[in-house]
Amino acid sequence: QVHLGESGGGSVQAGGSLTLSCAASGYSYSPYSYCMAWFRQAPGKEREGVATIYNEDGSKYYANSVKGRFTISQDNANTLYLRMNRLKSEDSAMYYCAVNRAYGGSAYCSRGAVESDYSFWGQGTQVTVSP
Repeated sequence: QVHLGESGGGSVQAGGSLTLSCAASGYSYSPYSYCMAWFRQAPGKEREGVATIYNEDGSKYYANSVKGRFTISQDNANTLYLRMNRLKSEDSAMYYCAVNRAYGGSAYCSRGAVESDYSFWGQGTQVTVSP
């Protein structure tokens, strides 16, 4: 049973920072590689891919809207992080982590955070950025 649990969300003023965490358990893609990703969804909007990371070499992808401000990382204990700096009001959303086997290797992650590519999702953590 795959379980992903996000934490770290909250309310912050514009320009501030937050670090989200996603504790992952119950899956093993060994000997295959996998991608982990962060998505977000604001009220009335579609879910948007934010960042991905490929477990084999740590290569990363970022959406243009967060590039230079957000950093995705993963530790050896299968915990995924999203460090968010210089937050803007438009970053306000529910943030979700997701994981999937990286079919075909790193390109699966580097082509972007595509919602349909991911089978396993967490419940989300809310981030609210006030002007």
